[in-house]
Amino acid sequence: MIWKLLLLSLILVAVALIGIAIKMFVKKGGEFKKSCGSIDPETGERIGCTCGAADGSTSCENKPAG
Repeated sequence: MIWKLLLLSLILVAVALIGIAIKMFVKKGGEFKKSCGSIDPETGERIGCTCGAADGSTSCENKPAG
């Protein structure tokens, strides 16, 4: 019984990884858009991501750590 569950779990993980790989290779540039959000516990409204840009723009630069 435990072997059947383990095998089923491995198959599902493999299918998920194959799906991610196909999306990465098929999509132009192989890039995934960043998306995030959370819910404000006080109001229950969605809060978007911010990068701390002072001008209020929605575009953020990725800078290498160093």
